[in-house]
Amino acid sequence: MTVIVLVTLLTGAGCAAGSGGRADSSGKDASPKTSAGSLTWEFEHIADFSGKFTDVAALAEDDVWAVATENNGESNAHLLHYDGTQWKREPLPEALGSSLYPPSLEEVGEKALWLRPRTAEDASAVNRWAQWDGTRWSPVANPPSGKAGDFEATGPDDIWTLDAAEQTAQHWNGTRWTTTRLPYGASDLAIVGPDDVWAVGSRSTGPGTDLGTGEGYSQPASMHWDGTSWKPVDTPQARFKDPVPPEPGAGLNQVFALDSGEIRAYGINTFNHGEVDNEPADQFLRLRRDGSKWVEQEPAPGGCALRTPVAQDDKGLFLDGNWYLTDDGTCVKIGRHRLPLSTGARKGSNQSLWLEEIHRVPGTGAWLGAGHVQVNQSGAPFGAPVVVRLQRVG
Repeated sequence: MTVIVLVTLLTGAGCAAGSGGRADSSGKDASPKTSAGSLTWEFEHIADFSGKFTDVAALAEDDVWAVATENNGESNAHLLHYDGTQWKREPLPEALGSSLYPPSLEEVGEKALWLRPRTAEDASAVNRWAQWDGTRWSPVANPPSGKAGDFEATGPDDIWTLDAAEQTAQHWNGTRWTTTRLPYGASDLAIVGPDDVWAVGSRSTGPGTDLGTGEGYSQPASMHWDGTSWKPVDTPQARFKDPVPPEPGAGLNQVFALDSGEIRAYGINTFNHGEVDNEPADQFLRLRRDGSKWVEQEPAPGGCALRTPVAQDDKGLFLDGNWYLTDDGTCVKIGRHRLPLSTGARKGSNQSLWLEEIHRVPGTGAWLGAGHVQVNQSGAPFGAPVVVRLQRVG
């Protein structure tokens, strides 16, 4: 893909950094120093408006889609499409319906892409989905009912979603959706195979949830689909030392399946800060599945220690915050470039790269990330929407 860079003078209100994106970078001006053969995000596309990209998906080198929003106080999400030659702005498909939030792109196969509302976040969203077949957008004939949250697919006939409000999971087998009740509330899914799916979240009943003072203490929870039903899985409890701080709660918010089939889970044990002196530190939960039980993960080195995985390639794990952990245990900070001065970013500006999503370009060693570069500078801060590319070689 030829690098296309559209640059104009960008001005306007700054975009708040750290908007819940899956990856971000330090706000330091200089790109981190890295060794030979290290990784660097290159600009693939810099949009000509102030705002951010919220998602990106690629079916091929010449079929890339991104979702964008602008900082103009309006609900004006739109799409940008790369056809191998240029990036072109396109409206959201009519088949999608309306929503206050930008929709999510979901790759459901080698030649199929779904666009769905963030119904889990937006009570006003119309539950209509659209699909791209490489030529046009059309309605998804039978989207799942309810407010679909996390979405995971291994192909067009094996799709799972979560409905946290109803404590259910829904599965599409290529013909119909089937709804199953979950043992506990869940926040994330990971698919290993048709009869091997994991979900994690928290529970408010059972061992460890009653402090004996009338105050509850939610506990980490995990669940497994064996092809027939969802079953609760014994999960380590979390607890602060006495005196337990006010309003404690623990849970798992991410589960990740490695290509090897190993399952890892991540979460936090926290409380209502600011109510007592000598507060303990939050406890970060990092588990991996070892045979028939959960065990603590070995700590990662350096800046990777508290990072969680967002993607995997054949050399290691991409972690949130633009870090990379190699298979041999080396922690690498992914580099980045500064915006061209023609964008309105000054030489002394403080710039940080925040990525909402990253995806591999099928059939290549290239990865695309979508988000924005936050530019903080006196009198004229702004967010520059960017798509970045990382080429994996050797």
